[in-house]
Amino acid sequence: MSEKDERPIIVKRRKAGGHGHHGGAWKIAYADFMTAMMAFFLLMWLLSSVSSKELTGIAEYFRTPLKVALTGGRNAADNSGVIPGGGTDTTRTDGQKSRGDQTRSRQATTAEMAERADAQRLRDLKARIEKAIESNPTLKQFRKQLLIDVTTEGLRIQIVDDQNRPMFANASAQVQPYMRDILREIGKSLNGVPNSISLSGHTDATAYAQGDKSYSNWELSADRANASRRELIAGGLDGEKVLRVVGLATTVPLDRDDAYNPINRRISIIVLNKRAEQSVKHEGDQPTIDAANARGAGSNAVSAAMSGEMSGGPAMPGLPAPPAPPAAPTAPGASR
Repeated sequence: MSEKDERPIIVKRRKAGGHGHHGGAWKIAYADFMTAMMAFFLLMWLLSSVSSKELTGIAEYFRTPLKVALTGGRNAADNSGVIPGGGTDTTRTDGQKSRGDQTRSRQATTAEMAERADAQRLRDLKARIEKAIESNPTLKQFRKQLLIDVTTEGLRIQIVDDQNRPMFANASAQVQPYMRDILREIGKSLNGVPNSISLSGHTDATAYAQGDKSYSNWELSADRANASRRELIAGGLDGEKVLRVVGLATTVPLDRDDAYNPINRRISIIVLNKRAEQSVKHEGDQPTIDAANARGAGSNAVSAAMSGEMSGGPAMPGLPAPPAPPAAPTAPGASR
């Protein structure tokens, strides 16, 4: 037998039914898919639970550049939301208030309390002045010429003229002795409150011979108001408290039925409340837009300046408020 015939025959057989190892990559892919689906359904739920206004705020947030967002957003000053430049605060319910709302509410409450305290202070001053008049024999005899009431501007003290007892010399700003006593006594009382003072002078309708062409009731009323200011200060009033001194001539008569009634000749002292005081101090803050608006604003300012006088109405009983009195005839004499 040859050597070739003696070689053994080897047969290799594979086992049926076996499979190789495929690894765990499919598990990772499945987990990613489930995470994506959860995120998708969570997004859909959020979108369905918020309003369109809140969605607009969220969209604005993602459109805002990072640099702008870090500095507070484009509209940060215009909203109270937690998203810079966005809409309203989505963390609040209808019954809750933001920090800004709470601050504004506290400020409003503080302002209201200050106004009440201011009004009470003026009422107390009115009571003190009336008590001083009753307890002072010199002032008590002039009680009928002293009118004290409260107007929209504050506490108003009016000293009215009398046919037989004028406050000033005829056609002059020279203060009569009894008027000097009244003003100086009032000046002592006005320092007891921090409020500013407004003074206005008024005349009756008797005109100067030259009318308004030269010295007129306008100058006379202003001079008398200023003379009264000096007497108040002489009585002890702090001059820094005087905020306004004006002459209104015959424009605001106390007796509108009779423009020549002596009671129309008067000095009005107003202890301004804080609102009226601020209005006077800032009346020139608003710039005019054009000439027409400037003229309208000027006439409105004059009306506002006299609002306390007009709104207070007649201070004496039985004085109605009919239409304005007829024009006064030119007289050779002057308003007293």
